[in-house]
Amino acid sequence: MSKKEKKAKTPMSDEEQLLLFQQKLLAEEEMAKKKERLLSQFLKDKLAKEEHNSALNLNKINTQWRTVLREVKTRELHKDIEILSQTFERVVDCKNSVIKSLAKDLSEAEEQYAHALRSHLHNVDQLLALQRRRLNLLEESYNTELEALTKEFETERKTIIDQHEKEIRYLQDVFMAMEQNCIDSEYESKLEFQSMWDDLKNKNLEEKHFLRLQLENTVEDLWRRFQDALKNYTDATEDRKIAFETLKVKDEKSSKEIEAQMRKIQKLQDAITILRGKIMIHSRDSEDQNQYVRNDKELVLVQLRKLKAQRTQARTASQENLVKLTLESNATLKVLRKIVDKGEKILKLAEICRKFETEEEKVLPFYSSVLTPKEQQGTEANWGGLTEELAKVMMDYTGMVNFWKRYNKVKLEQLSLQHRRAQLLEINGKLREMLKQYLDGISVSDEVLSQLNPLFIVNHRSNLPQPSPTPVAQPGDKQHRTTYNIIEAAHVISHTLSSKEKNLFSTPRDFCFET
Repeated sequence: MSKKEKKAKTPMSDEEQLLLFQQKLLAEEEMAKKKERLLSQFLKDKLAKEEHNSALNLNKINTQWRTVLREVKTRELHKDIEILSQTFERVVDCKNSVIKSLAKDLSEAEEQYAHALRSHLHNVDQLLALQRRRLNLLEESYNTELEALTKEFETERKTIIDQHEKEIRYLQDVFMAMEQNCIDSEYESKLEFQSMWDDLKNKNLEEKHFLRLQLENTVEDLWRRFQDALKNYTDATEDRKIAFETLKVKDEKSSKEIEAQMRKIQKLQDAITILRGKIMIHSRDSEDQNQYVRNDKELVLVQLRKLKAQRTQARTASQENLVKLTLESNATLKVLRKIVDKGEKILKLAEICRKFETEEEKVLPFYSSVLTPKEQQGTEANWGGLTEELAKVMMDYTGMVNFWKRYNKVKLEQLSLQHRRAQLLEINGKLREMLKQYLDGISVSDEVLSQLNPLFIVNHRSNLPQPSPTPVAQPGDKQHRTTYNIIEAAHVISHTLSSKEKNLFSTPRDFCFET
């Protein structure tokens, strides 16, 4: 062997092995990273391609879906247009029929108005003629009564004038007699008065003369006495007179001072009285004002109590009204909700029922009246006897005529269907009973065996009572197998039921059992 081969076969050291292992690991990591980069790049490219394809497919799907939606929408719009055209034609027909009926009603109303006007004018003419005749009769009676009254008045006037003249003459005579009597009595009384006056005058003159003489004597005596007393008095009171004069002067001065003081006192008293009067007036005014204020205070307190009571009553009443209002509003809201729900339900049912309408119902939803002209005239005559309030109420519900027509039509159809259902239920009950009899006849159970069954035959014998005994067979005779025909219940039904009921079942079949 050569040296190189020997050298290659020489074992490596641990460090060399470690380096070699590290190089292998690095190479593997680089390969793994390169694979990851390639894989991520491939996935990114694939993802971008898929996104592009998905966007393209989505656009295609959207375009196709839009075309489909456009077609569906056009179909729906065509259907809606057809329905609207049909409804429009139906409404136009209804309007035309309503216009014709209204024109007919208008012409009839005009004829009735003309007839009523003619009858009214005729009645007015008759009333005017009757009134004229009545006025003529009243005028004639008035003239006759006036003539009678004038005659009676003239006669009474003459009698009254005659009686008045007689009474005037009588009164004049009485007046003359009374006047003469008064003159005579006056003259006599004057004479008596004059005589009495003269007597009294003479007596008074005599008494006056006597008294005057007596008084003159007494006056002279008294004058002498007075002069003597005066002389004595003047002599005795000369000193006192002088003192009196001085005192008189002093008295005059003091009287003047007293007058001045009295004037001052009077002024002060007047001022005091004025002030007292003012004080009294002010006190009275203040008392009146205080009393008025007290009365006002009492009135205000009474009014305050009343207002408080009214406020409490109003508050309680308002609370009660509020409670009532809330309860009534809640009740009305519930009722309105029920009405709204009912209306929505009715509209939904109407929409559902409209789908099941026939072409005839779509074109002519309201049937014409089934009454004859005579019956219509009879009903109109009956309406004429109604009161105004009832007529107004009926006029308010004239708009519901078409509704009641459709309602009555549906009600009649419902009743007819109910009647048909009852008939079918009766037929079904009969058929069930027959089917039960048939099943009891072909089945074997304790209940069936305990009852009479014409189909249950054992040893050529049925459990039904036989009308006559069967003949006994001879020993030499041959025994033949007898065949019994059994008819199915459906065969009997086909012959007993009507043709309409027969179509509900299949054709009958005959069975033959041998024993």
